[in-house]
Amino acid sequence: MTAFALDDPFNRGSGLPRPGGLLRTAADSVPPSGLVLLAIFSVQLGAGFAKELFAALPPSAVVFLRIASGALIMAAVAWPRLKGMSWRDWAVGLAFGATLALMNLTFYEALARLPMGIAVAIEFLGPLGVAVAASRRRLDLLWVSLAGLGIALLAPWGQAETVSWVGIGFALAAGACWAAYILLSAAAGQRFPGTSGLAFAMIASAVFIAPVGVTTGGADLLQPELLLIGIGVGLLSSVIPYSLELQALRRMPKRVFGILMSLEPAAAALVGVLVLGELLHLQQWAAILCIVAASLGATRTARSG
Repeated sequence: MTAFALDDPFNRGSGLPRPGGLLRTAADSVPPSGLVLLAIFSVQLGAGFAKELFAALPPSAVVFLRIASGALIMAAVAWPRLKGMSWRDWAVGLAFGATLALMNLTFYEALARLPMGIAVAIEFLGPLGVAVAASRRRLDLLWVSLAGLGIALLAPWGQAETVSWVGIGFALAAGACWAAYILLSAAAGQRFPGTSGLAFAMIASAVFIAPVGVTTGGADLLQPELLLIGIGVGLLSSVIPYSLELQALRRMPKRVFGILMSLEPAAAALVGVLVLGELLHLQQWAAILCIVAASLGATRTARSG
């Protein structure tokens, strides 16, 4: 990804430190579990800053800024080789990109209507469903029931104070897209070398979302401060966490990685409180914990099955 000597991160031959080597050395000094937690909070901070942008730009325009900035960086790091691609490669890559665009769009639309912790908790039903489908044990009924209880506790039965049915619908759609994203990511990994599959998908995603994002954002997209924040959202939400997760996966079992990622809804709720001042009721915290527990249980079951 970056051109530096792995055995000489400080570039002792010239006496000058190499930035890539310093970053890798710093990452190696952090335990892999710490890298995963940093990645989780990076994603949620990115979502928090994105939600702050909704006061100036519609969600679709913010999504465009996030995806476009991430695509530019990924393209610079791992430009996909298009020559020799079969039509199946194109189909998988384009489907991957379309899913990525739709996942982000529906999630940001949910984020505009729901507190962060609730939006992420509902969206997390997508990977939870993939984990349960991969296990097929009777114990999975418990995790499904726990997740169902969480949704029931979040739903605005008879009143819609901080939660709306439209927001829940968008979050569920984002969860379904996340499930498809996981499956397509695996398919792309078999057809594209290294990280070029993700780069291809992000570039395609930027092309798909551009007409909607540019139309809704208009000239406001060119405001320097909004553009800068949008680039920051792209870094925090895509580039930084992906890099941290990649480093962590090289040094820890995937089962442990999956368990740690199950903490994401709780992290989102915490960032929502600290960054956005989104105070949740006790019932809403209980609902989020139900979904976190369901995800933890399903991940452990799937990995041991």
